[in-house]
Amino acid sequence: MVRRYGQVIRLKSGALEKYKELHAAVWPEVAAMITACNIRNYSIYQKDGFLFAYFEYVGEDFDADMATMAADPKTQEWWDVTKPLQEPLQTRGPGEWWADMEEAFHQD
Repeated sequence: MVRRYGQVIRLKSGALEKYKELHAAVWPEVAAMITACNIRNYSIYQKDGFLFAYFEYVGEDFDADMATMAADPKTQEWWDVTKPLQEPLQTRGPGEWWADMEEAFHQD
């Protein structure tokens, strides 16, 4: 079963070019961890200082896979580079960095 996710976060002022530069050459270990944690069809879009992420989860235990990703040293190193460029929404849920979004419509 595929579950779709949308998330949003702000970019700090002046951070867009650095963010795009980093993601144009995502570290292979980070990309491999994303795949190993059952995430597919992952995209990040930007508009007016906001980032919107979309991905599909194809695993059986989302929380366990996200914990695996969060415990990965190379992923933690990547986050140490990317998080300073981001500004989380004040309305995000407890424990969220990127704010989860509610799907309002979907059509295959």
